[in-house]
Amino acid sequence: MEHSTEILYNKTEVYCSSVHRFGSDALLLARFCPPKRGQKAADLCSGCGIVSLEWHDSGHRGPCTALELQPEASALLAEAVAAQGPELAHITPVRADLRAYREGEGSFDLCACNPPYFTARATARHETDCTLEDVCACGFRLLKDGGRLALCHRPERLAEVLAVLRAHRLEPKRLAFVKNRAESAPWLFLVEAQKNRKTGLKIEPDILIAAGAAMYGKH
Repeated sequence: MEHSTEILYNKTEVYCSSVHRFGSDALLLARFCPPKRGQKAADLCSGCGIVSLEWHDSGHRGPCTALELQPEASALLAEAVAAQGPELAHITPVRADLRAYREGEGSFDLCACNPPYFTARATARHETDCTLEDVCACGFRLLKDGGRLALCHRPERLAEVLAVLRAHRLEPKRLAFVKNRAESAPWLFLVEAQKNRKTGLKIEPDILIAAGAAMYGKH
């Protein structure tokens, strides 16, 4: 399958195409919610697999399911995983609809989703393939009690996102805004919720983008 290759900080390769690629929002999401080294994780609406691969690049080695509806995107990740040898064998690309996916229910420590309506994928841009409610329902099914679901979205939809999370018994626990500069309005937010936990939301420091790179973590 024809592709271009992007190289992450610790040399993990990401295969992209003109249709299936990634932006800073996906990288920021992956860095906002890294799984512990051996935890079981799911990358929902995984696209080319950037969240799964960024987690791997940062040290995750537990089982990771990369769930994606579109076959071309899932195939890109499968090729990237196969080409980089057994070290990436813990990442399993799965072509499936998250609305019906139930394998491993109640066993995941972490799920993350860069929602399809927020990416450049034309078939999903207007929430025709899955909705925020679908994502949260899937996260609730897959997570163990106390497990985490992380999302990114536009600031103007913050109230809606928090309401839908809570309606699915996913309690928002961490929230951070992404800005180009300290004095700018945010263009993205990142939120992490926990399954069946009490209220208590921590507002974290703003994440600033400088010269096109995220001023976040080690990258």
